[in-house]
Amino acid sequence: MAKKTTKSRNMSVYSNLTHKRKTRKDSESRKKAEYLASLPKHPVKRLLYRLHPKRLVSFWFSKSGGIMALKITGVAILLIVLTVGALFAYYRKDLDQIQPGELAKRVQTTVTKYYDQRGPAGGAAALLWEDKGNGNYKLVVNGSDINQYMKDATVAIEDKDFYKHGGISVSGIFRSAINNVGSGSTQGGSTLTQQLVKQVFFADQASDRGFGGVPRKIKEMILAVEVERMYDKGKILDLYLNESPYGGRRNGVESGAQTYFGVASKDLTLPEAALLAAIPNNPSVYNPYNVDGHDALIARQHKVLDSMVDQKYITKAQADEAKKYPILDNLKPLADQYANIKAPHFVQMVRSELEQKLGKATVGQGGLTITTTLNLDIQNKLEDSFDQMFNPDNPAYTGIPTRSGFTNGAATVEDTQTGQIVAMVGSRSYSYPGFGQDNAAMAMIQPGSTIKPLVYSQLFSNQGAGKTNYGSGSVLADDNTMSGIYGAPLHDADNKFLGGINIRKSLALSRNIPAVKAMYVSDQNNPGSTIKTVHAMGNTSYCTQGQDTQAGLSSAIGGCTNRQIDLVNGYATLGRMGVYKPQSDVLKVVNSRGEVLQQWKDESKQIVDPQVAYIMSDILSDDNARAGLYGRHFYGLWIPGVRTAVKTGTSDKGGQPKDIWNVAYSPALTMGVWLGNPDTTILTSGNSSLPAKIIGQVLEYAHKTVYAGQGKWNPANGGTWFTQPAGIQSIGGELYPAWYNKSQGSTDAKLTFDRVSKKKATDCTPEAAKIEVAVMKTTDPITKKDSFVSTDGYDATADDDAHVCGDPTPTIGAPHVAGGIITATVSATRPVQSVTFLINGTTIQATVSGSTATAPYPSDSTSTQTITATVTDNLYYTGTSTGDSSH
Repeated sequence: MAKKTTKSRNMSVYSNLTHKRKTRKDSESRKKAEYLASLPKHPVKRLLYRLHPKRLVSFWFSKSGGIMALKITGVAILLIVLTVGALFAYYRKDLDQIQPGELAKRVQTTVTKYYDQRGPAGGAAALLWEDKGNGNYKLVVNGSDINQYMKDATVAIEDKDFYKHGGISVSGIFRSAINNVGSGSTQGGSTLTQQLVKQVFFADQASDRGFGGVPRKIKEMILAVEVERMYDKGKILDLYLNESPYGGRRNGVESGAQTYFGVASKDLTLPEAALLAAIPNNPSVYNPYNVDGHDALIARQHKVLDSMVDQKYITKAQADEAKKYPILDNLKPLADQYANIKAPHFVQMVRSELEQKLGKATVGQGGLTITTTLNLDIQNKLEDSFDQMFNPDNPAYTGIPTRSGFTNGAATVEDTQTGQIVAMVGSRSYSYPGFGQDNAAMAMIQPGSTIKPLVYSQLFSNQGAGKTNYGSGSVLADDNTMSGIYGAPLHDADNKFLGGINIRKSLALSRNIPAVKAMYVSDQNNPGSTIKTVHAMGNTSYCTQGQDTQAGLSSAIGGCTNRQIDLVNGYATLGRMGVYKPQSDVLKVVNSRGEVLQQWKDESKQIVDPQVAYIMSDILSDDNARAGLYGRHFYGLWIPGVRTAVKTGTSDKGGQPKDIWNVAYSPALTMGVWLGNPDTTILTSGNSSLPAKIIGQVLEYAHKTVYAGQGKWNPANGGTWFTQPAGIQSIGGELYPAWYNKSQGSTDAKLTFDRVSKKKATDCTPEAAKIEVAVMKTTDPITKKDSFVSTDGYDATADDDAHVCGDPTPTIGAPHVAGGIITATVSATRPVQSVTFLINGTTIQATVSGSTATAPYPSDSTSTQTITATVTDNLYYTGTSTGDSSH
């Protein structure tokens, strides 16, 4: 009975437990059913009912809510672990680049080297500059060679928790996330280690603004964690200091210390270290040589010092003392940074352009190999020519700058066929105090009359129905008729008007009024066409600044400003027979990994017809046409053995000259030279032939020595020149394009001239001095007045001034015959040109000795003959008398 009772009791207990569980489960199910039954039937209303704040709070603080929270947290942790693992696996391919030694190796590639295109005598490329700071020092130094002030200042301002975190800052990330919610950009939160990774791996990539930069930011953090695992804190800080940008071309703390203070980084003082530590946050603004950023730089330096105090690296007294030090007054001059640079203006121009194209980060980081277009041989010759011009002890140039009143100059030489700049001087000397470092070849300066060939290029291009065509023989009269249209008195420096001279002469003599008429006519046919053509030919900066855009017709004679390099390229377009090519100064840019970032391409576009370019070149190379200015064979305007097309120019200020120019070109090279003052002070002489001395020296050497040696110019037969395009018309010795319609532009006519003065005959001109000459009659497009042009050297714009009514005339006595000789007595106030005897229709030339004229009497004359004697002086005045053979 006992056993049975025990078994029954055990079964009862089990049954009771099961019953209780079932009862509890049934109770929970019943409660859940009752809860669900109490909810609204509609799904939306049911959701809103559940989301009531009181019910939500009640749920999450209930047992069910706690269990749900634990489940969600567990799943989130699992997803995070899986995501981080996947990201580390994905970016594993990049981790080899930060292995010990590899990261340091990357940091060392910070020197950028600039080379010329070929080098001396066409040999290996010559090194122009190593962009690494001042002096021959290592850019990457050991940590023991970096001042402790520098390390402490950097940590204090960039990452105060550097020695506490493992590569990323959680607080920084949260702070950044909060800021980014409002700004929509990914920024801030970077540790010093992350900045190092960014500088080494992501400097060439676009900005991380916006959520598109999130993947890069994740990669950056992963690499930062790995860097922290592989390197100790001291090594990471050393790498960061050796890699960071310190303004302009300074990469690494050693470069910055040497450049700005002339000391090694281990010898930096507290104020110097604080200033350097301030720069990497914004190197372009905080560059100590950026005057506009000085206030901001000093403010940040003070912030660095205050942060060092907060982090207990220095005392407040030390910080206050450092703030008092006039650190900007003790910077090394900027010019000192380029002591060993070749072609400094050119190289700095190249660097600036690359910063715009490739980005300041890429250029500033360094490690580039840049092959430029410069030819060092031509560059050296150009610099030597400038040295001679401004050397007061040079007997060939003594006193020229002083007498003429200019203190500065600039020149640009371009390879005509490629558009590549082969030489450049931006000032009289890069080391000259005050303005030597300024590049005047890039400055906006009025070009004076050197703009006129580009203006006439548009005029010659005029063609089509209803348009008058023009060539070198066309006439735009140099007269006093444009002042009303021009809006101000218009004349030349000589205050003269030369009348109906043709374009060849008006351009060669640089007359203003015909050039203004040329623009007026072009723009009447096609509004704005002249400036559009000037820009399209390469002078893209002309009339683009401020009031220049409203210059109007004054732009036809240099009333606007432009950059010398652009003006030179506009002329080079003429030298390419009307083909424009973008001007270039870089052949190739390669980074430290061997990747080509930029390479020169030969691009071109036909802007003006080859016939127009040829006619313009023919005019500008006509040494006889410009002889009225400086005579024939004026060196520089004319170069022995090197045919060039040349134009002079002068700009003025208040009626006084302030700039003098020469621009010259051949099929091989184009060159422009400016002389003037950086403050636009007026000159004492506006002799625009002075730059020709530099033009002549450089172009003669460049053609005969450099380009002839490279096969780019043939010295045979006076040198390479342009081939005349088919279609050009030659009318009366002048050149016209194929579309020139003679009936529109001129008609044939005849005028009577004086043989002596070669000007139009007057009533006072003796008959013997008169000659009828064929001329072309043209009608001025502005005044509608007729003008006449002779191709035989006669001037149809002026009247005979060699003769005056009432001038004394020569006389001759009655001729007589004695002993077979005809004799007559001559009286004249001027030299006698000839004496003739006329007998029976036959003229006999007499010989004059003193006041006696004699000639043999014909022996076959048997009867008495009448003899007429005529004397003519050197002005073609005559006197006559008669006699007979019986005397």
